[in-house]
Amino acid sequence: MTVLELLEEIEDIADTSSGVPLTGKIWVDKGELLEIVKDIRVALPDEIQQAKWIKDERQRILDEAKNEYGIVIQEAKNQAKILINESEIVSQARVRADELTRSTEANVKKLKMDTFQYIDKILFEFQGKMEQLNATYFSDMFTSLQKTFDGIGETVQGNRNEIKELAYRTQIEGE
Repeated sequence: MTVLELLEEIEDIADTSSGVPLTGKIWVDKGELLEIVKDIRVALPDEIQQAKWIKDERQRILDEAKNEYGIVIQEAKNQAKILINESEIVSQARVRADELTRSTEANVKKLKMDTFQYIDKILFEFQGKMEQLNATYFSDMFTSLQKTFDGIGETVQGNRNEIKELAYRTQIEGE
């Protein structure tokens, strides 16, 4: 299951669980919930692996472009050495070598820019998915938990105040 499906399953559990009267709380099977959390932990590394693969693929493409650039440059140098004996041929070779160098540099630059653009697109989509997950599930979940803890805190404070009042009355009656 994907992380999104697992989070939807948690929502289903929350929607279908029995409620505790007058508290806004629900009864949830701890084992079932922990199993889903475990499955989420297992699924998250896949998304992280995808980001690592993108990074590795970027490096591979850059390395390949550097190798291609080196080969083309070496070929241009070899051609220039062969043709160096004749001045007209040397002149033409220099022009051709310059053209090859410019062409190769332009191709390498384009390949790098395409690679950066591709990786940025993948990372942007991944970032969007993470933001969507956060906005859809985690923000609501943490807000709900905060409200629950605030409610518990208010209940406990009310109980403490009631106990203090009872203790005060007991002390007055005993005097």
